[in-house]
Formats: sequence, structure tokens, C-alpha cells
Amino acid sequence: MTVLTFTIAVWAISLVAGFLGSLTGLGGGVVVVPALTILLGVDIKYAIGASLVSVIATSSGAAAAYVREGFSNVRIGMFLEIATTIGAIAGAWLAAFTSTHIIAIIFGVVLIQSAYESLARANSEHHGPAQSDALGARLRLAGDYPDQGQLIHYGVRNVPTGFSLMFGAGALSGLLGIGSGAVKVIAMDRAMRIPFKVSTTTSNFMIGVTAAASAGVYLSRGYIDPRVAMPVMLGVLAGAFLGSKVLVHAQVRTLRIVFGVVILAMAIEMILNGLTGKV
Repeated sequence: MTVLTFTIAVWAISLVAGFLGSLTGLGGGVVVVPALTILLGVDIKYAIGASLVSVIATSSGAAAAYVREGFSNVRIGMFLEIATTIGAIAGAWLAAFTSTHIIAIIFGVVLIQSAYESLARANSEHHGPAQSDALGARLRLAGDYPDQGQLIHYGVRNVPTGFSLMFGAGALSGLLGIGSGAVKVIAMDRAMRIPFKVSTTTSNFMIGVTAAASAGVYLSRGYIDPRVAMPVMLGVLAGAFLGSKVLVHAQVRTLRIVFGVVILAMAIEMILNGLTGKV
């Protein structure tokens, strides 16, 4: 394979990854890492390094569009980022004492359950816009988003539960080197009863922060190769912008199906990586 062919192949794969990552709030790494390692034979450490760059690109590209369109709730994102950052630090510390193989398998099983629920409830939103509970109102986390030409107001509930799940998402990021966007979306959608479109777009807003910290570690260890990272970043960025345009007009049912299928693939990948000792 020539350098030009390799670069084009990486860019095309990354374009698809960025599109899916933008729609689901998971980041492009779910597709980038297995595709680069399995299809193109890239060393997994360099694939993860490029993946982290792609997650930053997805977050930067899609989040800017979502904030402008009024979908992302910046206040919720900044508040919950406190939990994910603390969790990431704790996860990085625990990584020296914990078997990540077992954690990866458990995480994969949890994602399979989440995929099942997302696909089973794809026919409609399983809840309407909620009213904020006392803590949600005190923190002023409520917001609104555009839907079919009108603004839909929503409240936020179960803040302590969502905050705890975000801590777990950060810990998984530190332990396994993943963006854990699936946990972020599940926490906001299921626990805090935030509408699905707001959950995915706010997740896109959040994941870049954790990825940036992890990318610094990989850069210091020499695992970010510009020959791989550059076409990944450009492809994911283009895909993220394309995805942001599609999400604005997409039906929630379609988004739930895409989310369920992608995290099911992610679950299988995590379980296989745990069983084979790749994480």
C-alpha cells in the first residue's frame, strides 16, 4: 500500500467515524481504533493516540455547531465535567492496581444491556420533557432546544445519580483509555431525563476535555504519529460537521437505533479486547 493510498483510506474511515461519533455523542474512537488496527494493521497504541486526536476533533467540530444551533447545554456540560475529570484522575491512579481486562469485559456487558434498551425503546422517546427537581432547579440546569420550528423546554432531575455516573465514566476513561461517551449519554438520557438530542450533543461538548488530557500523555510517550493522526483528524472533523447537520433534522427513533448499534459494536470490541488482553 502506497503512502497516498494509506492516507486516503485512513481519511475515509475517519470520515465515517466522525459522522457516527457526532450523531451518537460517543466520539469517533469507537470506529477509528478497531478499523485502523484490523483493516490497516496500525499498532493499537498509535491507533489509540490517533483516536484521542479524533475525539478532540469531533468535540471541537460538532460541539461548535451544536452550541450555535442551541442543542448543547453548556451549563450541564461544565457541571458534569467536574465529575468526569475527578473520575479520570481516580481511574488513572487505580490503573496501576486493577486488572483492566476484567473491567473491559464488565463494561462491555453493561453496554450490551444499554444497546438493548436503546433499540427496544427506539419507537419513541421513553419520557417527555421532565420538570426539574429541587436540586436541578437550584443549579439552574434546565434549558430548551429547537424542535420542528419551536423551542422545547426541559428540566433536569436526579442530579446526584447523574453526577455519580459521570464520575464512573471518567474513571473508565482513566482505566481503559476510552472516551466513555456511551456512559455520558446514558447518564443524561436515562438518569437525569434530559432529551436524547440534548444528551448526545452535550456529550460531544464534554468528551474533548478528557481526550485532551489523555492525548497529552500519549504525545509525551511518542504514540501520536502525524502520518496517522493528521488524516484521522481531518476526516473526523469533516464527518463531525456532516453529522451535526444531519442530527438537527433527524428523528429521535433513528438516533436511538444508530446509538444502539454503535454501542453494541463497542461492547463486542471491549469484551474481545478484555478476553485477549489488549486493554
